[in-house]
Amino acid sequence: MATPIKPTSHTLLCFCCFLLLFTIPPPSVAAGDSSSPSQVISRFQQYLQINTAQPTPDYHLAAEFLISQADSISLPSRSIEFVHGKPLVLIHWPGSDPDLPSILLYSHTDVVPAEPHKWDHPPFSAHLDPSSGRIFARGSQDMKCVGMQYLEAVRRLKASGFRPRRSVYLAFSPDEEIGGHDGAEKFAYSDVFDALNVGIVLDEGLASPGDSYRPFYAERSPWWLVIKAVGAPGHGAKLYDNSAVENLLKSIESIRRFRASQFDLVKAGLRAEGMLVSDVSANGFLQPSAVLLSCLPQGFVMNLQPSEAEAGFDIRIPPTADPESLERRINEEWAPVSRNMTFQDKEGEPKLTKTGSSNPWWILLEEAVAKADGKLGKPEIFPAATDSRYFRERGLPAIGFSPMANTPVLLHDHNEVLFLAASSFIDFLVHE
Repeated sequence: MATPIKPTSHTLLCFCCFLLLFTIPPPSVAAGDSSSPSQVISRFQQYLQINTAQPTPDYHLAAEFLISQADSISLPSRSIEFVHGKPLVLIHWPGSDPDLPSILLYSHTDVVPAEPHKWDHPPFSAHLDPSSGRIFARGSQDMKCVGMQYLEAVRRLKASGFRPRRSVYLAFSPDEEIGGHDGAEKFAYSDVFDALNVGIVLDEGLASPGDSYRPFYAERSPWWLVIKAVGAPGHGAKLYDNSAVENLLKSIESIRRFRASQFDLVKAGLRAEGMLVSDVSANGFLQPSAVLLSCLPQGFVMNLQPSEAEAGFDIRIPPTADPESLERRINEEWAPVSRNMTFQDKEGEPKLTKTGSSNPWWILLEEAVAKADGKLGKPEIFPAATDSRYFRERGLPAIGFSPMANTPVLLHDHNEVLFLAASSFIDFLVHE
């Protein structure tokens, strides 16, 4: 594992070059050049058109595309399967001093599912609207745009004759959208990763509706909670005290009130979303138990009260929260034994990346954005979970940064879109 050291001036140049390439115009190029606007946009569209939506992502086609991009810029690459059928593509740009801790430019290849009939254009068509400069595609914000930013930055730097002193690695990993356990987690704890001698990780952030870029130094960890209630079964027409569904509904209402109190703080402008504990019951599930379903081929009978019922909740815990306090709330209010209730949870321990002068990598980010005449917003806690947590667990600094200013946040939404004329990735292309 890399020992933290102060980056040299050459490192600052290399790091800044990557960030500056996201935000400033490149030199003029011929139309047929591989760095021409049409070529860059075409490559981005090709990547977006590969359907890597969960639960059946076409990872191998994505890996073939990414390896072909590495070949086109004469960089060694390899496809690694920590789990069969889930390739992680690793591209290496060797530095002149490979003993120095390296830079890892990280992204994930999978995307969330889409409902095509609710989109203006097919979600994997990568439709480019020439009148508005928008590309419609699942993954256009989360996060295929960032992966292509890395590749285009390397392409331009290599074409200019630049060679980094530190080695640079680009990793394209599977399964982030379902927790990253077969992707980033296995990668971060592998001998392969240890051999890279990583010193800093850049990962995804969020778009910014304003003109400032949003940097993230931590995130809310997922705590996926399943609450189970039991009660007497019987005919649906009969009234029972403490039935399974009745007890579960009491818990759901208690959780709803807690969520509303947290959300009120956000709406009042008193807290940022990333600073609060959130539970999103709409993202969970409500169902009779698997035992009941196994006894009923049709899965549900209107006039039968089940003996067991479960609900799932996607809770996100910020690093500033007290997990013991939350667990007491679960035991006493949300799933008390007195109502014949139990719960299971899966908790992650939030980790932080230092900001400000104590972290030289953070200073490099600030300097790079300033040199590009950009604005960097205040450090934020990411409201959801990303693969950065696995690298922070290893004691590494990881910065979430998706340079998309003046862009509405549409990840996981219908009509996910990148505004080419406004985004920091393509802005320079349309003005070239």
